[in-house]
Amino acid sequence: MKRILLTGGTGYLGSRILRKLADDGNCVILLKRSFSNTERIKEYIKKISVYDIDRVPLETVFNENAIDIIIHCATDYGRTENNPLAVVDANLIFPLKLLEQSKKNHIKCFINTDTVLDKRIDNYSLSKKQFKEWLYTYRKIFSCVNVALEHFYGPGDNPNKFVTYILHNLIKNVDMIDLTKGEQKRDFIYIDDVVDAFAKIIKSSDDFFENFYEFEIGSSQSLSIREFVELAKKISGNTGTVLNFGAIPYRENEIMSHQADTTGISGLGWKCTISPAEGLRKMFESEKRLINQDLS
Repeated sequence: MKRILLTGGTGYLGSRILRKLADDGNCVILLKRSFSNTERIKEYIKKISVYDIDRVPLETVFNENAIDIIIHCATDYGRTENNPLAVVDANLIFPLKLLEQSKKNHIKCFINTDTVLDKRIDNYSLSKKQFKEWLYTYRKIFSCVNVALEHFYGPGDNPNKFVTYILHNLIKNVDMIDLTKGEQKRDFIYIDDVVDAFAKIIKSSDDFFENFYEFEIGSSQSLSIREFVELAKKISGNTGTVLNFGAIPYRENEIMSHQADTTGISGLGWKCTISPAEGLRKMFESEKRLINQDLS
């Protein structure tokens, strides 16, 4: 059993990691805001320790718990409002405070959830890369682990996420979905494989020294956006929706090709087990049931 402090545990990825940690018998301490929606973890709330970080000083959390590992999943994507101050506060200032508390309280390992996006894409990606640089400066104090995630997807994710958005519109048989040309290649990975990667890192953390470790999590394969969306349409059985490729321009500084180098995480005994077709099929069946329930 490890005593693990988790941030972002009410979000999609964080909630999946929380369930895995608790099911494996770890002592989980969750940091959340008093107004966070706990629907995703409602069956786990009484099994873990919970602190509302907007009401309780961060020092109190560390004074009351002998923490072994911190997993930082909390993030602000900057999607709801274009406020760089809010993004920087969530993605840089808050985790810096966690690093300082880790230093004061002799934490063994700090695991950060990062993105593979180029820092020039938006405020979110810039703030994430800036925190990675700060994390590196603590590598001589405790184990600093940076986990860079490719495009993960799965059932129950937010409706505004790309894969969920596409599947929901296919299930609803909308007339048309506007897209970019879809030439950019992405490494899509199913949520269960991502959670398993975190489990492997946690299991191996006792063997880490005071150093900086970086793991890329993906399938090590890339599909173009067009190929992935057309595969989703085929799996959904939708024959009516028009995929309007080219209707949306590419983002400035768009990455046209990327796939994970999984050499590091494979060395811990991890491998990707779910193909895009299998992952989309699992997600489609789950989302279809939820949408049909809502419509009924």
